Formats: sequence, structure tokens, C-alpha cells
Amino acid sequence: MPTHDHSPAHPLATALALSLGAAIALGLSRFSYGLLLPPMRADLGWSYLLAGAMNTFNALGYFLGALATPALMRRLGVWRLLMTGCVLASIFMLMSGLVSDTTTLFLQRVCAGVASAFIFIAGGVLAARLGSMHSQRAGFYIGLYYGGTGFGIALSALLVPAALAAAQEHGAAHAWQWPWLALGIACLLATAIMALPAKAIGEAPRALDTPRRFAWRDFAPSLAGYFMFGVGYIGYMTFVIALLKQQGMPPARITVFYTLLGLAVVASSRIWARMLDRYKGGESLAILNAVLGVVSILPALTSFVPVVFLSGLVFGAVFLSVVASTTALVRHNLPQQSWTAGITAYTTVFALGQIVGPIAVGWIADGPAGLERGLIASAIALFIGAALAARQKALAPAA
Repeated sequence: MPTHDHSPAHPLATALALSLGAAIALGLSRFSYGLLLPPMRADLGWSYLLAGAMNTFNALGYFLGALATPALMRRLGVWRLLMTGCVLASIFMLMSGLVSDTTTLFLQRVCAGVASAFIFIAGGVLAARLGSMHSQRAGFYIGLYYGGTGFGIALSALLVPAALAAAQEHGAAHAWQWPWLALGIACLLATAIMALPAKAIGEAPRALDTPRRFAWRDFAPSLAGYFMFGVGYIGYMTFVIALLKQQGMPPARITVFYTLLGLAVVASSRIWARMLDRYKGGESLAILNAVLGVVSILPALTSFVPVVFLSGLVFGAVFLSVVASTTALVRHNLPQQSWTAGITAYTTVFALGQIVGPIAVGWIADGPAGLERGLIASAIALFIGAALAARQKALAPAA
């Protein structure tokens, strides 16, 4: 495994290729489910609580994967773990298209979540390493990695309705299975494109890998704020499509809505890069959480199309930058040998928040006030997250 310190020849192309890791881990593997929830719920007779639990189980797997990642990273190296996660996630996505039993689907969502954590953390470490080689553009490269999730969301928005329509045309027993198969194939293709550029970043020198201490107490306000972000944002991403369908938005318009949301995620790396480089404490996390809280409420208050589209665009332009802000926080306040421990700590609380979010919002949505009340609960969680994160002070960087 290479331990070189020289930068890849084409850092922007490398960052773009690496961003496909985030596209697989979140865009294709998790957020595509928002599009699949309505047809799966209709076909399998699920309540909103049960439908939300699918994303809760995915987040549970993500949590377990985050706990296992540091040890596996030491054993396999960052690049090997990234590739292992990508291949496993692709296989589990394909398997979701071959079964219709609810328990088996839950199990596969757990396994896909584990694989996603391997990808997301390993990719985040490589993105931070690429950023450290180009400190002038570090915020941009880190943001671009997380923004890659948007490529996955936009691709899902196009793939899922097309595969669903094809399945219905061919009289498939469970039309929603075809999109899972299409998404699994897309994951495999993205893995193949990413493999060599990601390897070019290289491993951190082994000597840097020994001290891995992370003082949770020093980062408590931002960790708590990030937990609330996990609770709040996932409610929107799980249920907003179901709400738009319920409000009578035509399928073609929903495709445009979700595609634009995905493209806004990609653009977010450029929009917030300067802020991520500038603020050393919890300011970025607080600002972004507050903006998300405002736009999450909008579809619950009105079905007026321009307002709903504004909600999706701004949500897309912000939510993955919240994740990037925690990586920037780690980079600003910890030595490089502690980055893996820091990123893993944030990923762990993020995963816990995502376990709580979909079940809580689904339970609220099953009540008399419906999906609208669920989205309002998501927004409240985000506002609480903003208030907590604002209390995070910058630390003097360790020597």
C-alpha cells in the first residue's frame, strides 16, 4: 500500500472521482429510498412507521459500520476499506431487488448501512488528506467529496422512475424491485470509475496512525448539534417525496424536484467552501442547521410549487455541507493522526440521530396530522441542533 506524500497529478479530477464514494454511500444507497417508499408502501401494505423503519435500519447498520471502521481501517488500510464497502453496498442494493419479504429487506438495509459507513468514513479520510495537500482549496475538496452525494440523488431521481415504469410495462409482480437492481448496477459502475483515482491519494504514513485520541468532552456541543441534525434532516429526505405525492404533485415534476435537489447538493461544495475554511468552531454547523430548519417547514405549510421547489433547492444546497462542516471542524482542531477518530466520532452521533429520525417522523405521520406534522418535527430538531452547535468553541490545534 503506497505511503507517498506527493499530491495526485489532477487533484480536481481525483476529488470528483472520490466524490462517487459519497454518491454510493448516501445518494444511491440511502436517499434513493425516498423515491421507493411510496410504491413499496403501497405494494407491501406498510404504515409510515414501518416505511420509516427501513431508513432507521439502514442507519442502524451505518452506526455499527462506523464503530467497526477504525479497527478495519488499521487492518486493511483506507483505500482497501473504501473499495470493500463499495462492492458490498453494490451487492446489497442488487439483493434488495431480488426479495419482497419485509424482514429480509430490513436485514439488507442494515447490511447496506454497514457498507455505507465503511465508504463514507474512508472516503472522508481520503478527502481530508487530499485537502491537506492543497490547504488553499481544502474546504472546496472536502465539500466536493460530500457533495458527491448529490450525483447519487440526481441519478436516483432519473433511474428510479424509469426502472419503475419499465417494470410496470413488463407486468413485474413487484415493480419497485427493478429500481433496486438498476441502482445496484450504478453503484458497481461508480466503484470502477473511482478505484484508481482514490488509490492515487495514498495512505497516511503508518507512523501517523498510532495516536488516535479524541476528547469527546471538548466537542460535546457540536456532537450534540450534529446528532440533532441527523434526527431532523433524515425525516425530510425520507418522507418529502411521499408528502409531494400525497399533495398531488405529478410524477414528472417530482423527478425534476429531486434531480434539482441532487444537483444543488453538488453545487453546495462551492457555495459554502469559504465559510468552512474561515470558521474554526461550531459556527458553520449552527448556521447550516438553522437554514435547513427554515426550508424543512415549507412543504408542510404549502403545496405552492415555487415554494416547494425553493425548499428542495436550498435543502440540497445545505444539508451535505453540514457533514462537510464537521470534517472541517476536525481538520481545524485536531492533528492529522486524530482525524480518523474525530470523523468516526461525528459519524457515530450522526448515525444515532438517523436511527431516531425516520421512526419518530413516521410515527407522527401515521397520526391524524399526517406527514406535514412529521416535517415540522424534523424542522424543530434542526433548530435545536443549531442552538447546540452555536456553543462549540474552537480549540487551540494540538501540536
